[in-house]
Amino acid sequence: MALHTISVIKCLWGVKMGKIKRGLTSFTFWLGKKYNKISHFSPSLTVLTLIGVGLTVFLLGGGLYDLIVRPYSAVYSSGRFIFLYPQLSEQFITDSIVAMTLYVFGFTGFVLVYQSTKYAYKPRQAYLMFIVGVTLMIIAYIGFETVIHLKISG
Repeated sequence: MALHTISVIKCLWGVKMGKIKRGLTSFTFWLGKKYNKISHFSPSLTVLTLIGVGLTVFLLGGGLYDLIVRPYSAVYSSGRFIFLYPQLSEQFITDSIVAMTLYVFGFTGFVLVYQSTKYAYKPRQAYLMFIVGVTLMIIAYIGFETVIHLKISG
Protein backbone atom coordinates (compact mmCIF):
# COMPACT_ATOMS: atom_id res chain seq x y z
CA MET A 1 0.00 0.00 0.00
CA ALA A 2 2.81 2.42 0.83
CA LEU A 3 4.53 1.70 -2.50
CA HIS A 4 1.33 2.50 -4.37
CA THR A 5 0.93 5.81 -2.49
CA ILE A 6 4.53 6.83 -3.27
CA SER A 7 4.07 6.05 -6.96
CA VAL A 8 0.83 8.08 -7.03
CA ILE A 9 2.60 11.05 -5.38
CA LYS A 10 5.50 10.80 -7.86
CA CYS A 11 3.03 10.64 -10.71
CA LEU A 12 1.09 13.69 -9.46
CA TRP A 13 4.37 15.57 -8.82
CA GLY A 14 5.49 14.80 -12.36
CA VAL A 15 2.19 16.08 -13.78
CA LYS A 16 2.51 19.33 -11.84
CA MET A 17 6.14 19.81 -12.84
CA GLY A 18 5.23 19.13 -16.47
CA LYS A 19 2.53 21.77 -16.33
CA ILE A 20 4.92 24.26 -14.77
CA LYS A 21 7.59 23.54 -17.39
CA ARG A 22 5.07 23.84 -20.20
CA GLY A 23 3.75 27.06 -18.66
CA LEU A 24 7.25 28.53 -18.48
CA THR A 25 8.15 27.52 -22.01
CA SER A 26 4.86 28.86 -23.36
CA PHE A 27 5.46 32.12 -21.48
CA THR A 28 8.97 32.46 -22.88
CA PHE A 29 7.63 31.57 -26.33
CA TRP A 30 4.93 34.25 -25.94
CA LEU A 31 7.51 36.75 -24.69
CA GLY A 32 9.77 35.96 -27.66
CA LYS A 33 6.88 36.52 -30.08
CA LYS A 34 6.09 39.88 -28.47
CA TYR A 35 9.76 40.90 -28.60
CA ASN A 36 9.96 40.01 -32.30
CA LYS A 37 6.77 41.92 -33.01
CA ILE A 38 8.04 45.03 -31.19
CA SER A 39 11.56 44.88 -32.61
CA HIS A 40 10.30 44.49 -36.19
CA PHE A 41 7.63 47.19 -35.87
CA SER A 42 7.81 49.86 -38.55
CA PRO A 43 5.16 52.58 -38.71
CA SER A 44 3.92 53.78 -42.07
CA LEU A 45 5.56 56.67 -43.86
CA THR A 46 2.40 58.75 -43.46
CA VAL A 47 2.44 58.35 -39.68
CA LEU A 48 6.13 59.28 -39.49
CA THR A 49 5.54 62.31 -41.71
CA LEU A 50 2.62 63.52 -39.60
CA ILE A 51 4.64 63.09 -36.41
CA GLY A 52 7.53 65.03 -37.94
CA VAL A 53 5.29 67.84 -39.19
CA GLY A 54 3.47 68.00 -35.85
CA LEU A 55 6.75 68.24 -33.96
CA THR A 56 8.03 70.92 -36.33
CA VAL A 57 4.82 72.96 -36.03
CA PHE A 58 4.96 72.63 -32.24
CA LEU A 59 8.58 73.82 -32.06
CA LEU A 60 8.25 76.64 -34.61
CA GLY A 61 4.97 77.79 -33.07
CA GLY A 62 6.60 78.32 -29.68
CA GLY A 63 5.35 75.25 -27.87
CA LEU A 64 8.67 74.63 -26.15
CA TYR A 65 8.70 78.23 -24.90
CA ASP A 66 5.19 77.71 -23.53
CA LEU A 67 6.23 74.55 -21.68
CA ILE A 68 9.32 76.13 -20.13
CA VAL A 69 8.17 79.68 -19.33
CA ARG A 70 4.44 78.94 -18.76
CA PRO A 71 3.10 82.32 -19.93
CA TYR A 72 -0.46 83.55 -19.47
CA SER A 73 -3.04 82.61 -22.06
CA ALA A 74 -4.36 86.19 -22.23
CA VAL A 75 -4.44 89.32 -20.09
CA TYR A 76 -7.35 91.57 -19.17
CA SER A 77 -6.14 95.17 -19.29
CA SER A 78 -7.98 98.51 -19.50
CA GLY A 79 -11.37 96.93 -20.05
CA ARG A 80 -10.40 94.47 -22.81
CA PHE A 81 -8.64 91.17 -23.31
CA ILE A 82 -5.20 91.14 -24.89
CA PHE A 83 -4.55 87.88 -26.73
CA LEU A 84 -1.34 88.83 -28.54
CA TYR A 85 1.60 90.04 -26.49
CA PRO A 86 2.35 93.61 -27.62
CA GLN A 87 6.10 93.02 -28.04
CA LEU A 88 8.18 90.63 -30.13
CA SER A 89 10.32 89.53 -27.18
CA GLU A 90 7.65 87.48 -25.41
CA GLN A 91 4.36 85.73 -26.15
CA PHE A 92 1.12 84.51 -24.67
CA ILE A 93 -0.16 80.98 -25.22
CA THR A 94 -2.64 82.38 -27.73
CA ASP A 95 0.33 83.69 -29.75
CA SER A 96 1.56 80.12 -29.99
CA ILE A 97 -1.86 78.78 -30.93
CA VAL A 98 -2.24 81.39 -33.67
CA ALA A 99 1.26 80.67 -35.00
CA MET A 100 0.72 76.90 -34.96
CA THR A 101 -2.63 77.27 -36.75
CA LEU A 102 -1.07 79.45 -39.43
CA TYR A 103 1.79 76.97 -39.88
CA VAL A 104 -0.75 74.17 -40.33
CA PHE A 105 -2.63 76.27 -42.91
CA GLY A 106 0.58 76.90 -44.83
CA PHE A 107 1.68 73.27 -44.71
CA THR A 108 -1.75 72.05 -45.77
CA GLY A 109 -1.69 74.54 -48.63
CA PHE A 110 1.67 73.23 -49.84
CA VAL A 111 0.43 69.64 -49.64
CA LEU A 112 -2.72 70.47 -51.59
CA VAL A 113 -0.73 72.25 -54.31
CA TYR A 114 1.54 69.21 -54.53
CA GLN A 115 -1.38 66.79 -54.63
CA SER A 116 -3.05 68.80 -57.39
CA THR A 117 -0.19 67.86 -59.73
CA LYS A 118 -1.24 64.21 -59.46
CA TYR A 119 -4.63 64.79 -61.10
CA ALA A 120 -3.59 65.49 -64.67
CA TYR A 121 -6.54 63.51 -66.06
CA LYS A 122 -9.03 65.27 -63.76
CA PRO A 123 -8.36 68.94 -64.46
CA ARG A 124 -11.35 70.24 -62.50
CA GLN A 125 -10.26 68.45 -59.32
CA ALA A 126 -6.63 69.47 -59.87
CA TYR A 127 -7.62 73.11 -60.37
CA LEU A 128 -9.84 73.09 -57.27
CA MET A 129 -7.11 71.56 -55.09
CA PHE A 130 -4.59 74.04 -56.47
CA ILE A 131 -6.86 77.03 -55.72
CA VAL A 132 -7.63 75.81 -52.19
CA GLY A 133 -3.92 75.19 -51.53
CA VAL A 134 -2.84 78.59 -52.79
CA THR A 135 -5.64 80.22 -50.78
CA LEU A 136 -4.47 78.49 -47.59
CA MET A 137 -0.88 79.59 -48.23
CA ILE A 138 -2.01 83.18 -48.80
CA ILE A 139 -4.11 83.10 -45.60
CA ALA A 140 -1.08 81.83 -43.67
CA TYR A 141 1.19 84.51 -45.11
CA ILE A 142 -1.27 87.37 -44.51
CA GLY A 143 -1.95 86.02 -41.01
CA PHE A 144 1.74 85.99 -40.11
CA GLU A 145 2.25 89.48 -41.52
CA THR A 146 -0.77 90.77 -39.59
CA VAL A 147 0.37 89.20 -36.31
CA ILE A 148 3.88 90.61 -36.69
CA HIS A 149 2.47 94.05 -37.54
CA LEU A 150 0.18 93.94 -34.48
CA LYS A 151 3.04 92.93 -32.22
CA ILE A 152 5.40 95.59 -33.55
CA SER A 153 2.83 98.40 -33.36
CA GLY A 154 2.00 97.44 -29.79
